[in-house]
Amino acid sequence: MIYLDNAATTPLDDAVLREMLPYLQTEYGNPQSQHAAGRAAAEGLISARDRVAKIFGCRAEEVYFLSGGTEAGNLAVKGVCAAHGSGHLIISAIEHPAVLESARQMQNFGFEVTFVQPDKNGIISPEEVEKAVRPNTVFCAVMAANNEIGAIQPVQKISEICTRYGIFYYCDCVQSVGVVPFPQKASAFAVSAHKFNGPKGVAAMYIKSGSNISPLVSGGMQERGLRGGTVNVASAVGLAAALERAAEGKNNAYILSLRDYFVGRVLSEIHGTVLNGDSVLRVPSNANISFQGCDGANILMCLDLNGICVSTGSACSAGAVTPSHVVTAVAGVERAKSAVRFTFGKHNTRAEADKTVEALKQIVSQIRKR
Repeated sequence: MIYLDNAATTPLDDAVLREMLPYLQTEYGNPQSQHAAGRAAAEGLISARDRVAKIFGCRAEEVYFLSGGTEAGNLAVKGVCAAHGSGHLIISAIEHPAVLESARQMQNFGFEVTFVQPDKNGIISPEEVEKAVRPNTVFCAVMAANNEIGAIQPVQKISEICTRYGIFYYCDCVQSVGVVPFPQKASAFAVSAHKFNGPKGVAAMYIKSGSNISPLVSGGMQERGLRGGTVNVASAVGLAAALERAAEGKNNAYILSLRDYFVGRVLSEIHGTVLNGDSVLRVPSNANISFQGCDGANILMCLDLNGICVSTGSACSAGAVTPSHVVTAVAGVERAKSAVRFTFGKHNTRAEADKTVEALKQIVSQIRKR
């Protein structure tokens, strides 16, 4: 199998698994319990929080463990709205569905929403964000790097704008770990472990102390009352271990060279192909390509039959009958219908890239002849 869907999820590193195992097998106590087993688990959780805080550049009490990036996006949007009761939201039109759908749900409760459109390269302009600001704006969301086309956003400038106007700014950093610095002026940002060779089902979210945000999950006083429920200690430890490795960015140069080699071959050897998104301001792993005269879903299925795993957009939108909202916003519906996302990881090889190109040549030719 050739796996080129690393933006959807990545394999768990052996070293990360080794750090997690004690908290699955021997140190399995509930970290809230007031006995030796509970204290041992709590120590692991405290250490994981400290390790994440060091990389985030914040205090440990500003780090929260959640179930994933989707929960983080929901907490940011709905938590701020619940705390304010009314107001106006600024949302980039190319956000993850977790943020977009949360914002649309808030419209049902009387909140006004401005969806800021990207330019032709998939970049959200800070000037357009500032133009959208109103006296009652309470929230803004622009992700660090887009999950479908890999476009890196000017989040530092956007965070400065939001700080100036006193707006809660949430930055989805799920796709940007080790590539884009965390926006230190953001009110909140989040990462999801399974995107950087950590376990599935756990995220870490920074929320600035003193932020006006309400909890979504009520229950006990876990996560300082902001997120009820027994904390998944093993996964929190795994996230911290994976984040430390990913934040170093050691594999970026290799992944970038492999991605560029693949894109160069596809664009030069298969006519009617175009790269979606900025060719420079994008994460090293991402290659989102449209194939004129083809349906992206058909290409995906044919590649799958050849043992090659790719996607046509966000894994969280799998099964959707509409084309990618991101590529549509950037390049129109027709380009979106023919788009395929290839995302490379540290385990991929040039031989795999070559095999994929050769398979694409045959598949695209066959589809265009129908």
